[in-house]
Amino acid sequence: MACPCPRPIFLSFPKSPAPPLAVPAKHHPSATATVAVSHRPRAVSASSNATPPSPPPSPSPLPTDGVGPAAPTRGDVYLGRQLAAAAAAGARVRAPEEDAEKRRRRKEKRKALAKKTPSGVACCYGCGAPLHTGEEGSPGYVEPATYDLKKRHNQLRTVLCGRCKLLSHGHMVTAVGGHGGYPGGKQFVTAEELREKLSYLRHEKALIVKLVDIVDFNGSFLARIRDFAGANPIVLVITKVDLLPRDTDLNCVGDWVVESVVRKKLNVLSVHLTSSKSLVGITGVISEIQQEKKARDVYILGSANVGKSAFISAMLKTMAYKDPVAAAAQKYKPIQSAVPGTTLGPIQIEAFLGGGKLYDTPGVHLHHRQAAVIHADDLPSLAPQSRLKGRCFPANDTDVELSGNTLFWGGLVRIDVVKALPRTRLTFYGPKKLSINMVPTTEADEFYKREVGVTLTPPTGQERAEGWCGLEGVRELKINYDELDRPAGDIAISGLGWIAVEPLGVPSSDPDGSVEEEDDVRGELHLTVHVPKPVEVFVRSPLPVGKAASQWYRYQELTEAEEELRPKWHY
Repeated sequence: MACPCPRPIFLSFPKSPAPPLAVPAKHHPSATATVAVSHRPRAVSASSNATPPSPPPSPSPLPTDGVGPAAPTRGDVYLGRQLAAAAAAGARVRAPEEDAEKRRRRKEKRKALAKKTPSGVACCYGCGAPLHTGEEGSPGYVEPATYDLKKRHNQLRTVLCGRCKLLSHGHMVTAVGGHGGYPGGKQFVTAEELREKLSYLRHEKALIVKLVDIVDFNGSFLARIRDFAGANPIVLVITKVDLLPRDTDLNCVGDWVVESVVRKKLNVLSVHLTSSKSLVGITGVISEIQQEKKARDVYILGSANVGKSAFISAMLKTMAYKDPVAAAAQKYKPIQSAVPGTTLGPIQIEAFLGGGKLYDTPGVHLHHRQAAVIHADDLPSLAPQSRLKGRCFPANDTDVELSGNTLFWGGLVRIDVVKALPRTRLTFYGPKKLSINMVPTTEADEFYKREVGVTLTPPTGQERAEGWCGLEGVRELKINYDELDRPAGDIAISGLGWIAVEPLGVPSSDPDGSVEEEDDVRGELHLTVHVPKPVEVFVRSPLPVGKAASQWYRYQELTEAEEELRPKWHY
């Protein structure tokens, strides 16, 4: 008997599970299992001896067991396998707050990079200000005829603006105002805007060369340098070491600088003592830059008037002997001037034969320095022009004691000596144009009112003295000493210089009296320092200058591990 033709099977994929189709028993008498004809895998009934296959493990909450309508579909199995693979690979869903932080950083980076001067904008090679023919006398101004001629011949990058020409001839033309700027004169840009121009540096891959003035070490140090440099490596360069007193041992100075950097917790590659005038230490800085820049751009960074443009000129002069690119760059180098704020924008310099560019940057203008409170015309009086020479009070040939007396350093600093030893001496290191006067403390107020603007300058002149803010910032100092054969410490005035405090600085003419003083080797000196309100006063360990410093200076005793972690210094 012929087997009847089997019923045709139609495959369908309904949205809801369909009941399984069973084959009639008369058609296949020996079969006892029901067959599910659909897109799902076949389910075996409980009467079958075959063991049903176990579903694959899945971390998802999808159903993984069941028979018949409750069995997982192929899509469920596929989704479970994908989720399991993602979990095995360590994939995770990012938290919403992490996404928000990432978006915030990207937005901040785009905003900072937008402030970078576009490469197509022609700028003055002397100060970095964009060239224009608008407001006469402003930074970047060029006469229209000169501008059109240079533009026609593609020579705008060789143009010096009118302000830079005046600066190169010794004129004092200020341009920076605002918080940290300079009162008096014209103010075309604020100190805050100049700081914003440097905000993109933290997002660049660059080598940062940070400059610090040794005469104003604390005031020009830029403790928050990482706000500008980001995570980029830093080479620390100390400038103007040629201004230190004669017979100063630079080994002591180098160790003192490294110790100060370690205390400030600034991580630097190395420390270099340099002089842009005598070219001391410049070769060592160039070698360090060539070794560490690794095809990155090099940015010269520092506070205003720290000597960045002079340092770049010294670098180009030294490199020109072996590098033709640096020799060609000397023709169009940044302008040097005693006016803080000479550079108003990043200046790109082609200085390296092997790639990478050198940038001179605007100085960071700090409101706590003396230059930010005096008139623009008085700024030259704050800049030392020759080697420093300590001025001691009282002098060795006098019998005057400091206790009960007041010392005026120009019209900018007043020091009241409240408590001191009979032979205590104060030694002033700073610009020679500022005179030092000593009067009894009881007469100090009247003396200052009468002589400010006349004997006590700056401020210079009666007109500026009337608008002078006065010495409203007062700080009471207690300086401890435990050794009589070395200075107890330095009082550093931001933007001016420092004062060395020596407990027994004056030689004794009475041998018996000196013995009584030396019995008390520990004590405290009380002084009150008056400065203009924004100006900061620092108390630090004594800077070892002069011939006698090599005798009393003590090097730090370090283990091999500590010595390895400390940055190395060179000169």
